[in-house]
Amino acid sequence: MSGRTLVISPNWIGDAVMAQPLLQRLKQQHPGRPIDVLAPPAVAPVWRAAPEVDTVLETPFRHKALQLRERWKYAQVLRARGYVDAYVLPNTLKYALIPWLAGIRRRVGYKGEMRYGLVNVMHHDDAPPRPMVPFYAALALAPDAPLAPAPRPRLQVAGERIAAACARLGIDSARPLVVFAPGAEFGPAKRWPPRHFGALAQAILTQHGDAQIALLGSPKDRETGDEVLAAAGAAAASMRNLAGETKLDEAFALIARAAAVVANDSGLLHVASSLNRPVIALYGPTDPDHAPPFSDIARALSLRIDCAPCRQRECPLGHHDCMEKMEAPLVWKALAPMLAR
Repeated sequence: MSGRTLVISPNWIGDAVMAQPLLQRLKQQHPGRPIDVLAPPAVAPVWRAAPEVDTVLETPFRHKALQLRERWKYAQVLRARGYVDAYVLPNTLKYALIPWLAGIRRRVGYKGEMRYGLVNVMHHDDAPPRPMVPFYAALALAPDAPLAPAPRPRLQVAGERIAAACARLGIDSARPLVVFAPGAEFGPAKRWPPRHFGALAQAILTQHGDAQIALLGSPKDRETGDEVLAAAGAAAASMRNLAGETKLDEAFALIARAAAVVANDSGLLHVASSLNRPVIALYGPTDPDHAPPFSDIARALSLRIDCAPCRQRECPLGHHDCMEKMEAPLVWKALAPMLAR
């Protein structure tokens, strides 16, 4: 069948990365059918790095707003592109409205917010929930199909983009690069303490004096990055707090250049995994089995204490032991072999 496929992206970077294997399956099923992705501007760079995507369309809608009239108008633009099917990855009703208004006949998604009729190939999640990668990848199969192993997320960054980002941001191409991602949009409970990141930086630079460390994140993570630098002492001379100074595609490029990435359970962790970089993933209040890293070389660290995973934005017990007690020597023990390669 001719035509195009529309995929409506999740709204978070990490979720978008973990949805990419769905596109791998769709491309295997219909190699000649172009795949477009409709995504929020903040998430669009993920899909520009996905080799299966033909066109990235950026959503013009405000976050959490229904904007029914605006959705109807945009649906008419989509109608003209000739889609034969649509995959609605967000679970909200307002995103399911778009392909229905656009007249796309086959509309695939999970039940979500009682979307009967809007979604006409409806999947139902299992209890307990599946890990995120097979959760999204299952949409390429029939709702009653047996589960099959999903491919792992895969993104690509061109060499010239890596070189350009390093040049603009002052990253020395002759020195090993380690990336820290000390933030987490979900909330402070996911964040490994800055003093632990600082102590880890000291350990890295004691053993690898020629290394450089870049701290990546959003503008909201700038203060956390400054706290990491303050905790690093003399090691801060070989560190750069680039949180809020990079575009997302530049952050991707630096991660693609990195010898290793140390990250909380965050979007940048999953970007690093999809770029197949050596990864140390730090889990406290979230479950490492739900959204693990998929790199060839990866370690998911969790103390798995009795109160975790609580999945709360802030520690409900006030002690944050799941992260506080995961001290730098434990992380360095996992990281050191990666940097010795």
